[in-house]
Amino acid sequence: RRGEMAKSTQLIDNEVFRAYATYAAIVLLKMMLMSLITAYFRITRKAFVNPEDTASFGKGESAKKYLRTDPDVERVRRGHLNDLENIVPFVGIGLLYALSGPDLSSALLHFRIFTGARILHTFAYLIPLPQPSRGLSWAVGYSVTFSMAYKVLKTAWLL
Repeated sequence: RRGEMAKSTQLIDNEVFRAYATYAAIVLLKMMLMSLITAYFRITRKAFVNPEDTASFGKGESAKKYLRTDPDVERVRRGHLNDLENIVPFVGIGLLYALSGPDLSSALLHFRIFTGARILHTFAYLIPLPQPSRGLSWAVGYSVTFSMAYKVLKTAWLL
């Protein structure tokens, strides 16, 4: 069905849409995992931003020392922010791309490369791996999203 828009009643039967749903779910779950990793680092480093979060460590002045930033917590937060900046556009553009009627092999290539790049980016951020590993993994994922956007615009150009 190359080049033909999918009907909403056919989505569950559409292999490209199922592939999109699979890989979108993987990267969204990976992004959600970053919240848990941030919480883990906050707790283990005792670095909180809200006074009520320090209540289990004491009251008043004794708890204030836990209201601080920590380099490890901030690194995880930056990785999570980068996910928000890249995975959210992938989810939106990927949906439009999946609905634009691409070949399954082309769609799988886009979805798999993006997912692999984002997973590698997370490891590069958290371990941290030496540059340019993080930068390259970001650029690959960004390029995939841009490629899908280009193909959507090329297919559905109605300006």
